[in-house]
Amino acid sequence: MEKYLTLLSFGDQGWSDEIAWGVLITVSLALATLPLGLFIGFMIALGKQSKEWTVRTAADIYTTIFRGLPELLTLFIVYYGLQIGIQLVLKLIGFDGAIEINSFAAGAVSLALVFSSYASEVFLSAFRAIPKGQYEGGYALGLRHGTVMRMIILPQLIRIALPGLGNLWMILLKDTALVSAIGLTDILRQTGIAARVTKEAFLFFGIAFLLYLVLALISSIALNRIEAYGKRGEQAR
Repeated sequence: MEKYLTLLSFGDQGWSDEIAWGVLITVSLALATLPLGLFIGFMIALGKQSKEWTVRTAADIYTTIFRGLPELLTLFIVYYGLQIGIQLVLKLIGFDGAIEINSFAAGAVSLALVFSSYASEVFLSAFRAIPKGQYEGGYALGLRHGTVMRMIILPQLIRIALPGLGNLWMILLKDTALVSAIGLTDILRQTGIAARVTKEAFLFFGIAFLLYLVLALISSIALNRIEAYGKRGEQAR
């Protein structure tokens, strides 16, 4: 028992410092990915409703690509492919040097691309669930299109889309484990290193299991609170 307490202690002999840093990286990556993925997903959903067929086609191609590719492959394309592409462009303009993309930024971008492709479908379904009379009522009051979207449509859209987006957030938390493949020191990478060094795989991967479970439980509680807050008007009626 004393051996395990030493392994889980903070300091030179324990691994809790490294694992705590991994938790911070995992949570930071998920939180950095979320707004970017939501923004792109919302814009793609608007594109899917555009009257221009070229915009609709481009949005459909985007979601088809990033929903069809494995998340790990998307991560490798962004991390390694962008480095190669940037180096080629720099060579064309006469700059010869090695370029390395930050693994945190590459992880956030690649996860945001995948997240947004699914979020766009959630937003699109929410848009279709809002009656057209909501738009017409706003225009009848003399409101501009932007005002109608901001004051009438968006509040309803968020409330309708929230359960689906909550599920995507839970998936995003799990997908952050993929960034360990490009060297980012998240929960899985830190516990994996500890398991290999100490030969205590069950202990440290069990800790990783508990940490992801705790993050999922906290997220579930927070999402339930947000959904209840969003439905407070319905409950009052």
